[in-house]
Amino acid sequence: MSDCSIGIDIGSVAVKGVLLEGSLLKTAIVPTGWTPRESALQVLHHLCQQRGISSPPYSMPLVATGYGRKYLECAGKHVTEITCHGRGVRHLAPAARTVLDIGGQDSKVILMNPHGGVENFAMNDKCAAGTGRFFQMMAHALEFSMEEFGAVSPEGELQPISSMCAVFAESEVVGHLARGVPRESIVRGLLRSIASRSATMLTKNGLLPPLFFSGGVSNSSCLRRLLEMELKMPVLWDPRSQFAGALGAARIGLEEKTNHGNRG
Repeated sequence: MSDCSIGIDIGSVAVKGVLLEGSLLKTAIVPTGWTPRESALQVLHHLCQQRGISSPPYSMPLVATGYGRKYLECAGKHVTEITCHGRGVRHLAPAARTVLDIGGQDSKVILMNPHGGVENFAMNDKCAAGTGRFFQMMAHALEFSMEEFGAVSPEGELQPISSMCAVFAESEVVGHLARGVPRESIVRGLLRSIASRSATMLTKNGLLPPLFFSGGVSNSSCLRRLLEMELKMPVLWDPRSQFAGALGAARIGLEEKTNHGNRG
């Protein structure tokens, strides 16, 4: 298993895991819940099951990232999510120069150099608007699943949302529903507001194309299209975008093992 490594990304909403074997990826994801350590171990177990082993051998690199990375004591290395997201996006979209990552409780803009290294970054962790938590709250208020909420067509009537504070936005949504505004129109209004805020954050921090969208919120096809309309440029995405951090962690583990072996 010299070409295998595991990356675990312990986020505030979900724990993501990647087992990287050559160019093949095996993935697992579970809600973080109240016990990030147990959730991370559950993801690790799922990955090992897919590989047909009970637990990773001592020789297989295991790297943890995300806000809860320290909870996984068995990891051989703990790396910041900025570094891991940059490395993971480099694997998924080598040409990307800017990354927009929207996670459970924060939004990040990462600027990459032509070689895939992180040049600079900016983070918004002061406001929950537009994050995964916000998505969950709004989907629940509108009685949509997360998948249905994110997949609403971007075309059609749009109900503007004046507040992006999670508490006030929910009250505004309830008011629109009481007036008989179609749920899809409200979703478009919410997602347009998120796209507008994201576009502002990107341009403020020196957006360079191509732009890659990662994080769980990037799974929304409607939001991706609205972001493209807001920025007037293509937005790159991959079905494995949510696993970019875990993938980057796995790549770091594998590269360090390779480099160590070469030095040996």
